[in-house]
Amino acid sequence: MARKRDPVEQADDQSRDLYEVSTWEPRSALDRLSSLIYSLLSYGFQGIVVGVALIITLVLLIQPGVLVLEDPVLGIFFGLSVVPAALLAGFIWYTDITSNEPLSLLVATFVLSILFATFAGVVNTYTQPYFQAIPLVGLVLYFFLIVGPVEEVVKLLAVRMYAYRSDSFDAVIDGAVYGAVAGLGFAAVENMLYISAEVATAEASPFAAATGITTVRALVGPGHVIFSAIAGFYLGLAKFNPDKAGPIVVKGLLVAAVVHAMYNVTVGVIPGMITTLVPVSFGLAFIAYVILYDLTVGYYLYRKISRYRRTYREVRDDTGDPPTAELTEFDPPNRQP
Repeated sequence: MARKRDPVEQADDQSRDLYEVSTWEPRSALDRLSSLIYSLLSYGFQGIVVGVALIITLVLLIQPGVLVLEDPVLGIFFGLSVVPAALLAGFIWYTDITSNEPLSLLVATFVLSILFATFAGVVNTYTQPYFQAIPLVGLVLYFFLIVGPVEEVVKLLAVRMYAYRSDSFDAVIDGAVYGAVAGLGFAAVENMLYISAEVATAEASPFAAATGITTVRALVGPGHVIFSAIAGFYLGLAKFNPDKAGPIVVKGLLVAAVVHAMYNVTVGVIPGMITTLVPVSFGLAFIAYVILYDLTVGYYLYRKISRYRRTYREVRDDTGDPPTAELTEFDPPNRQP
């Protein structure tokens, strides 16, 4: 969006010096000092946020670290729990038709998401008892008002703080890529905490406990990737529509938070209902429902990415630019790659 100009600047046809009349740039020592103070305040605040997140993360990771030192095999379970989410994030990265994102930005987003995930953990932990005290609808309100919005906001913040500001974030679809990576980071630290807590409190075999919870968390991880990739796509859309950026970001967060909360509400109910209607175990019903839910919400994201890819190819063809390699499964029927 072009910079808005004051009427004086618009009417000037003599190239006057309009410094501190209708334009401004750091010229004097005071100007430069003001710019420096602003930069320190801006980046200083970010540094404080990251520092606090780092401290909380280190505190929360004490237990997993101790358990891994006692039994290094547990680290394998941590890794296995994020394999499905990592594969999904990798696929979304692969669908970026515009350019490859720098590894440094992907890693930074992943790390920031791990750090900021702890903010969500603290908020969720301290607010849950208040909602549990509300009869009947307490947990529903908790998922829709706290868990969904807070977790999606912190994941999007991991993208917004660093990658979003880079010149490499140069396409709407990049938002989905970085959002997916943020979801992967969130899933990684959340899985680690869940698995370590289960193992630490296991009364029977720690190996059996780790196997069971790792399976559950492996199924949960892809949801985080999908939800935050949706919010990230809208963040990318907002970057290239700055005059409407606020509503666009809010829309993305609303969609992501609602489907996230809806998952949390239904995953504890519907698998049990399935077992009363179909002669299957609860575990199988749970797996089937989680996969079906992720496929349903994932299709929404798929449509967004697919439409972007088709349009990108069409406008590139119109301008005579060299064709870009496509994934055939994204091509609609009767359309040549």
